[in-house]
Amino acid sequence: MTEQEGRPAPQRHPARWFDDDAGPVVRPYAMTRGRTRTAAEGRLDLIALVVAESRAEGRITDQTLSPEHVDIVELCRDAPQSVAELAAEFDLPVGVVRVLIGDLLDAGLVHVTRPVPPAELPDEQVLREVIDGLRAL
Repeated sequence: MTEQEGRPAPQRHPARWFDDDAGPVVRPYAMTRGRTRTAAEGRLDLIALVVAESRAEGRITDQTLSPEHVDIVELCRDAPQSVAELAAEFDLPVGVVRVLIGDLLDAGLVHVTRPVPPAELPDEQVLREVIDGLRAL
């Protein structure tokens, strides 16, 4: 306690950052080289599916790609992945994943498909009438 105030004195510990405790730390802006947007951002909503191109079947030897780029292509080879799934899988912010996918689009290593919006799907009644018509044949 301090004699003047009758309260305990604050403990003085120097601020320390232990890399062993924190693990590997790479800031998201380092992965994207400071970029926060990509030209393909309009096509990269959370449910857009990322599919590896067939030319990306072999080992990726492009030296300009980061390990995160390669990991995205590898994961999308097995099955199409949504932007949200990729962000969750790699524990990265969605904005970072969008920039990385944009790089892969530019390199021609992936393509993006978007699910059909519900407003553009055929009406359920029309589908039932088609099924009934086919059954009548």
